[in-house]
Amino acid sequence: MLRPRCPAGRDMRGGPLPRGAGAAPCRGRAGQSRTVPGAGRAGPGAQRSEGERQRPGDFPLPERGGAATAAAYRSAAARPPGRRAGSMRGSGPEAPPPSAAAEGRQQEAEQDRAAAKAFYDSLVSKRPRPPNPQHAITVAVSSRALFDLVEEQRIYEEQGLEKYLEYQQDNENVTLKPGPAFYLVKALEHVNARLLELYPDDEERFDIVLMTSNHAQVGVRLINSINHYGLTIERFCMTGGESPIGYLTVYLTNLYLAADSEKVQEAVEAGIASATMFTANKDVAYSDTQLRVAFDGDAVLFSDESEQIVKEQALDMFFEHEQLNENKPLAQGPLKGFLEDLGKLQKKFYAKNEKLNCPIRTFLVTARSAASSRARVLKTLHSWGLEIDETLFLEGAPKGPVLVKIRPHIFFDDQMFHIEGAQKLGTIAAHVPYGVAQKYHKSA
Repeated sequence: MLRPRCPAGRDMRGGPLPRGAGAAPCRGRAGQSRTVPGAGRAGPGAQRSEGERQRPGDFPLPERGGAATAAAYRSAAARPPGRRAGSMRGSGPEAPPPSAAAEGRQQEAEQDRAAAKAFYDSLVSKRPRPPNPQHAITVAVSSRALFDLVEEQRIYEEQGLEKYLEYQQDNENVTLKPGPAFYLVKALEHVNARLLELYPDDEERFDIVLMTSNHAQVGVRLINSINHYGLTIERFCMTGGESPIGYLTVYLTNLYLAADSEKVQEAVEAGIASATMFTANKDVAYSDTQLRVAFDGDAVLFSDESEQIVKEQALDMFFEHEQLNENKPLAQGPLKGFLEDLGKLQKKFYAKNEKLNCPIRTFLVTARSAASSRARVLKTLHSWGLEIDETLFLEGAPKGPVLVKIRPHIFFDDQMFHIEGAQKLGTIAAHVPYGVAQKYHKSA
């Protein structure tokens, strides 16, 4: 990730629908107060209490062309009952206790949830019931990330909306081919199946949401394709031409994956961990029994503090900076929360003596050098209480060949240089538009 320059990459032009206004992030859980780690660009991230998960707004605000857009961090306008905002610059004063009306709404929501659970439990079906969104790890995917809609997108761009909808309706019984997020979703659902075997009543597992700006007329084909592949995707959000980003907080989204880079940028600016997915240029066999996720370090798991020095002051200054700050944890980046979620699920398998047969494996693939940049990365992970199964320091070498060996279902990186290199060798890559590298990418 630490490269002197970043060549321009391919940009995925907007979806079949116009952009709309985003929404404010949704944070913390009911009854919990916390210090938001890394709020602000410098300083170590504070630890969260046990059981608390990173939610939108927890990572330092990205810069667009170097200018901080702090206004994106505002209070959520439509927060579900029983949830309250976290503090942006520290724990801050406690929020006032909920009103009697709010408590009543929360009680009604719990009663509705209990009734829905009883209904699902009474059905004779092999399909697992959806988890409670308050406890689930929600991954929202767009229709163009889940399925291959390249031809449909071409029709929309060349012939317009009416022809696009007509084509979709005429082909509603034609199954869509897998898109870049398809095999990741399959792997997430395999993890869910294993968790249900070990913890039948536990709600902490993945919940996949289809988040699309498509029209309802396209929904039949999407549903038919989802059922054809046996995917468990019960929650949809179809906004009929408007941007779906405002609904991400309502759906308590932990991670948003899409093929539209503009929508992903909008989500990142709203404080939601997001990435633009790119299809691999070669067909690769992915594991059916283990979810494999690879992360870059700076500006992905960590803030872009160190990368700013590389871009603006040169490599020697970076080495000096890392030596001076070796024992100072880096602030968190946008994907730290997702790694944290994966780690919590891994521990559930370890608790059942399944460590050697764990269906989740994580990788850190960084262009940092190990000795020259010291052990700051590893010490930061340790200070967060997080583990990475495999760590690879490449000292500026291309990441593509290493990723061929790993064969991850998804690889997160903030630089298009690495995204394109991974694509060429058959890795499904996801671009995280966060940090100082985006300024250099746009100006290239």
